[in-house]
Amino acid sequence: MEDNKAETLTAEEDSRPEYMKKRVLVPSITAILFLICGIFYSIHAVFYKSTDDAFIEGHIITAASRVSGPVLSLKIEDNQEVKKGDLLLEIDPNDYEAKLKQSKAKLEEARAALISAENQAEKAFSDLDFAKNDFERFSKMEEKGIASKQDYEVSKNKLTAAQSNSNSAKAKFNEVQASIKKLEAEVEQDELNLSYTKIYAAEDGLITNRTVEQGNYIQTAQPLFAIVPKKMWVVANFKETQIANMKKGQPVKIKIDTYGSKKFKGEVDSIQRSTGSKQSLFPPENAVGSYVKIVQRVPVKIVFKEDISEYNIVPGMSVVPEVKVK
Repeated sequence: MEDNKAETLTAEEDSRPEYMKKRVLVPSITAILFLICGIFYSIHAVFYKSTDDAFIEGHIITAASRVSGPVLSLKIEDNQEVKKGDLLLEIDPNDYEAKLKQSKAKLEEARAALISAENQAEKAFSDLDFAKNDFERFSKMEEKGIASKQDYEVSKNKLTAAQSNSNSAKAKFNEVQASIKKLEAEVEQDELNLSYTKIYAAEDGLITNRTVEQGNYIQTAQPLFAIVPKKMWVVANFKETQIANMKKGQPVKIKIDTYGSKKFKGEVDSIQRSTGSKQSLFPPENAVGSYVKIVQRVPVKIVFKEDISEYNIVPGMSVVPEVKVK
């Protein structure tokens, strides 16, 4: 009787429509897949830490003028590659050359005046020495009664006048010396200003953010363009709960949005000694009654461990790094 009942149930199940069988099978398979994915994700999360709050960083060297004047020659274009030491821009040097010539002429004049002041000082010192000897001689003669009181007073007055002339000549000599030092400093500054009319590349890289054109009159400290070197790295802002086991030298897989699924090799270089919010212009004030705990982000510097020069990787690109922490 029971065997007949079981056979009847099996026959009824087999006679069910195909869509009813799928309705039971699909949720079961889905649940199993979700379970497998959950286990895999949990295991993966223990060994790897990742974030999408990460960007390409690089040094950006802003070039500014140290003198003012019209741009005489512009030798760069947007996104042009330059080498360290290349002449990039030249400001009209005529005004600075004229100023340098004037400073040098004043310096030569002062040096000639120094020679004259030195001669006068030497003559005044010689006159002083003669007046001292003459005064000593008349002093001894006056004590012995050989010289008159009048001769003694005359020699004394000559000594006083010679002393005054010597002091004046020495002061004049020192004044001219100081003037020469000042003029030498002016000449040196004028030479520097003349050299500043030519702007050279401070580093290898690409020209970007160019805001100057040939013929423009530029002011001192005016930004003209920027040079972006080819060396790039990643700054990843991991949650503070992710960096417990993160250390320098750990391998990293770097996925750049621009290059899809391609993963670049990298490693952890350093971990910043403060959270990102603490370094902001307006750091949070936590000692208030309305405090709400927020998981903080800690910047981590990641460097590339392969040559990326053939790829168009620039500062600001979004990346997703994955750090192997165990």
